[in-house]
Amino acid sequence: MPAFSRRQLIVLVLLTLVWGFNWPVMKMGVAHFPPLTFRMSSLWLGLPILALLVRQQGLPLAIPRAHWGRVALLALTNMVLWHVLMILAIPLLSSGRAAILGYTMPIFSAVIGALLFGDRLARRGWAGVGAALLGVVLLLWHEMGALGSRPMGVTLMLVSAASWALGTQLLRRLPVPVPLITLSFWMVAITCACLTVLAALFEHERWHMPDRQAWAAILYNGLLVLGFAQTAWFFLVRTLPPVASTLSVMMIPVLGVFSGSLWLGEVLRWQDWTAVALMAVAIASVLWPANKK
Repeated sequence: MPAFSRRQLIVLVLLTLVWGFNWPVMKMGVAHFPPLTFRMSSLWLGLPILALLVRQQGLPLAIPRAHWGRVALLALTNMVLWHVLMILAIPLLSSGRAAILGYTMPIFSAVIGALLFGDRLARRGWAGVGAALLGVVLLLWHEMGALGSRPMGVTLMLVSAASWALGTQLLRRLPVPVPLITLSFWMVAITCACLTVLAALFEHERWHMPDRQAWAAILYNGLLVLGFAQTAWFFLVRTLPPVASTLSVMMIPVLGVFSGSLWLGEVLRWQDWTAVALMAVAIASVLWPANKK
């Protein structure tokens, strides 16, 4: 696995901060606002930012007709299922534990790559997957009793992580001959349409004006999470091997756990601190340059 370039490292650090802090932000956002409507509003806010970036760079918005099937599949696996299932799980779990379950994605990605696409992982890559898995188990240690009474939240979060993992693999294997920002725009647009339909069907009776807390969360998600981080993630996925791009962001759930503790008063235990070291091992397994002989 290659060493990260300086640009990739800068993008990774910014992405980690934006996505890591977003877990308690989302938890606060859906506290008094319908979850699907919250996510729909955030996506619609972020979509014009992507359109402006496409226009500013003088890039085309058109997608060749023959590739729309691929675009739809990439949008479904990378974004639609992830956003819908994840935001429905958030109210059922603590923000930190939701982040941990969401970031079982690298484990799913490694297994999917090996079983479906014949990927071969070096021992160091499998060590990183193992460290990440152990970190997840430790962070969930004291949640097992609570999880038993809330299987729906856990199931939604794990299925969303598996879908994201499959999408990450497909994004590298199903090329679409358009600039990355153009592809990002249409994937977000498809997700906006799907979430709008679902929110109208299932939450229209609960629609109301967001309060100040919900507005702040919507703005954070629309401007930073969708406007910047989503495109940054696609950049990393397109320029790095699948396991490198997935394991390299394993610090995000750790940041989600500790920011949730700071902002929402979620209790930290020794398992949380031990998991930080394990996540660092997982990250080092892909960031540390390989020895050249």
